[in-house]
Amino acid sequence: MGLRVDPVTPTIGATVTGVDLGALDDDELADVRRAVLDHQVLFLPGQDLTPEAHLAFARRLGEIDVAPFGPKHPDHPEMTVLDQEAPRGQGADAWHTDNTYVPRPPSFTVLRAVQLPPLGGDTCFADMEAAYQSLSAPLRELLDGLTATHDLTRTLTRAIADGNADVDLAAMQQVWPPVHHPVVRTHPETGRRSLFVNGNFTTRIDGLTETESDALLAMLFAHVADPSLQCRHRWTDGTVTMWDNRCVQHFAVPDYTSRRVMHRLTVAGDAPV
Repeated sequence: MGLRVDPVTPTIGATVTGVDLGALDDDELADVRRAVLDHQVLFLPGQDLTPEAHLAFARRLGEIDVAPFGPKHPDHPEMTVLDQEAPRGQGADAWHTDNTYVPRPPSFTVLRAVQLPPLGGDTCFADMEAAYQSLSAPLRELLDGLTATHDLTRTLTRAIADGNADVDLAAMQQVWPPVHHPVVRTHPETGRRSLFVNGNFTTRIDGLTETESDALLAMLFAHVADPSLQCRHRWTDGTVTMWDNRCVQHFAVPDYTSRRVMHRLTVAGDAPV
């Protein structure tokens, strides 16, 4: 039958079937990569991957980017383990892009469902290219010339308090000081433009007063929550989801109280944004 790509909304997301991520040939890998560039996020059901096969697939996309904090797999320190029963307020239940506080934020995320609750635990995704294009022309012109500060302090402080990070905050701040990225970035592979600010790590827009920055960021964060920019994924056993962090934000719905375990790998980004 071969690889099949079925869009799930007119804006973002596609379900991909007819492919085994653990046994891709080079042409199939190119097709998967092309599909994620076209649709931003892919849902691949029926994948029977071990942690080793998961890691091998992610490595074919590029160098693995090891998250600076968060619980890791005991046998594979490159892999973050998301193991939660009470996720509300732990950071993933806010619209965000992974690890934008580093100079080279990740390009792709590959997330595998290991254990799912009976109900709940969906993940929502939002298209930041569509978010940018749907703004008015005068606002796009303003944003095109701005940069923003990204800082791990707020999110890491919460992770430490919740017991999800066993690190020293001051040491991490020294290793990963605030960085500055364009508010609107150009995708290095497609050339398309997208918003690149998020509620977890973007703390202010550079060059504006605090009042101006707070107001503009609040408007942009609210804009991301527009349902017309989004799709929502209901996980099933064996599903792998991969998305393009350069133009996608995601939100883990914290509506479950039974254990949910996910294995996450991120692929290193391009040259500094």
